[in-house]
Amino acid sequence: MTGALAVVEAWLAAVDRADVDAVTVLSAPDLEVAGPRGSVRGREVLGPWLARAGLTTRPLRWFCGAGGAVVVEQDATWTDPDTGAERGRAVVASRFTVAGGVVTAVERHDAGLPAALAAAGLGPADEVTARGA
Repeated sequence: MTGALAVVEAWLAAVDRADVDAVTVLSAPDLEVAGPRGSVRGREVLGPWLARAGLTTRPLRWFCGAGGAVVVEQDATWTDPDTGAERGRAVVASRFTVAGGVVTAVERHDAGLPAALAAAGLGPADEVTARGA
């Protein structure tokens, strides 16, 4: 379980830095990315997405279960990549699936934590309350 959690933590850190190379290495070639606008496959979508999204997140809660399932509740901020002006902010939850040391699927749930936990088959008992150093 902690291996999947570490992969997601590194993936999110790479997204925050808009580090296309790092997030690509941490993603499966046929990565599935889903959100409010639909879904796409293939890690080649990551570069263009990072260039336009201006996304940074601050994890609030972590959940981890069997089969590489990870859910992260996040304080998300979107900024204009050109000006740095904030375009939006919300608490969202993202469902990740990790296999073979890479993220194979990520899905943002704007409806929040209950929706992401249900999609991942996780519950309150799967919350990670203590993290290793």
